[in-house]
Amino acid sequence: MLGKRLRYLREREGLSQLSLAKKLQIPNQNISNYERGFRQPDYETLQKMADFFDVTTDYLLGRSDSYKKDKEEEDFQKFINDPELQHWYYEELPQSEEDQLRQLRKMWEIIKGDKK
Repeated sequence: MLGKRLRYLREREGLSQLSLAKKLQIPNQNISNYERGFRQPDYETLQKMADFFDVTTDYLLGRSDSYKKDKEEEDFQKFINDPELQHWYYEELPQSEEDQLRQLRKMWEIIKGDKK
């Protein structure tokens, strides 16, 4: 399924195998092999293809017929990959005092509207 979808997307963009390979910075033989089903891309290359064509990896792999990224999922991914949020979650939060964590939980419940 990957080969068919990759070829479809490439042709839809009016790209040759060579031009797509250059854009993805991979050997053009790889594109040919992927399209003919002789090889499968590694994770990094699969992600490059999905990002380039603005589709999901599930679409490329045939796990979904919906090729467009879900806007909510895309926004969520941006949010969880935010370096400031990661710093807070992994560095600051674990070092917090127990009473600070209780206060934080209480504030979160107020924000959610789940007052307990």
